[in-house]
Amino acid sequence: MGVLYRLIKKGKEMDLKLKEVAKLLKVSEKTIYRWIKDEKIPYYRINHQYRFRTDEINQWAVNNKYDISETDIETYSNNPVSISSSLKNGGIYYHITGNDMPTTLSDAVNLINIPHGLNRSTILTNLIRREEMAPTAMGNGIAFPHPRTPIVTDITSESLSICFLDTPLEGYALDNIPIHTILIILSATQTRHLQLISKLSFLCRQEKFIELLRTRALREDILSYIAQLFK
Repeated sequence: MGVLYRLIKKGKEMDLKLKEVAKLLKVSEKTIYRWIKDEKIPYYRINHQYRFRTDEINQWAVNNKYDISETDIETYSNNPVSISSSLKNGGIYYHITGNDMPTTLSDAVNLINIPHGLNRSTILTNLIRREEMAPTAMGNGIAFPHPRTPIVTDITSESLSICFLDTPLEGYALDNIPIHTILIILSATQTRHLQLISKLSFLCRQEKFIELLRTRALREDILSYIAQLFK
């Protein structure tokens, strides 16, 4: 029913306290203490205090059929949505091949960094299914491919990948501008996905950013512009 963690994993943030986990799961603090004693919930012991990771509690709740609203878990998380962090996880890629959206996505997914615990086949299937429902073209030659529902369980592993296409895709956008850049989005919750989409939509309304994508600018220039815009 869960796994007991006694060692701190380097680079992983323990961002929830015991009382916050009790509120999220809608149980008493005594119940959380009992689960810890019985080794039924993932936790960390830091300076004689119990700490929990948001992504592990989220996944534990799913596995054990506890209902945590996305709004609630966002309230307690110390991991705000960040384009720069997501892009650092996903990466920027050039010379993506393909003559339609499915083959283009296939080539992109084979290249991008993917979150731990996911496989490329699962990601590709989810991206193509979403495109079949409705194209994710946003205009100005940009598209935001993403799964219909979040498939990442670790908030710190959310990713954004900017992929420049060798052959622009025609017939996908309402403004009739061929798609030259796709931004693949992999989020952990619907709330975080919408927050990231909102930030990306703002970013993609900036003439400077549109020009950086249109000219396939250097990674360093793209990352620097985003860091300055959202500092």
